[in-house]
Amino acid sequence: MRIIGGELRGRRISAPKGRATRPMLDRVREAMFSTVGDWLEGGQVLDLFAGSGSLGIEALSRGAAKARLVERNPKTAALLAANLKALELSGRAEVVIGNALDRASWGKRGSADLIFFDPPYPLLEDPNARTEVLAVLASLACEVLLPEGLLVFHAQRGAVGQAAFDQRLEVEERRYGTNSLWYVKREEVIAS
Repeated sequence: MRIIGGELRGRRISAPKGRATRPMLDRVREAMFSTVGDWLEGGQVLDLFAGSGSLGIEALSRGAAKARLVERNPKTAALLAANLKALELSGRAEVVIGNALDRASWGKRGSADLIFFDPPYPLLEDPNARTEVLAVLASLACEVLLPEGLLVFHAQRGAVGQAAFDQRLEVEERRYGTNSLWYVKREEVIAS
């Protein structure tokens, strides 16, 4: 897997073997990063379900000041830490081994300019788990995201509909093949 933009463009990162993680396709990542530039320069990034760290590392490459990357699997988190070290990004990034759905792994309230929320597809296929994921998404947007911040939620196309989101949120879906990127902001910010 390679970094597609910024100061580290073209550098490679290691990804976990097997199907336990699902890296975002390059073309979807490129489309997403072409729209989130306003939140990157000097910004604080929270990358949940980080896997190899491709989103957080790409954000750092493109000008984010700091990134907090949360990954539950200790082996994958070790690989992520090794990627950061190889790219000399360890001083700008924090790897947290923990459950991305648990508040304890998110960091301080009002601390993120940009949140990447990329849960495993099976969590969105189970109705009870999907309800929990969407409740966590709303908490992240209302508690951790800075008032003018942006949360990007990656899901399989058709996994959720606009009506499933908390009414306090402004959401916009962009589709790329079988992928949906949901751009989420706080509604009160949009209204002001």
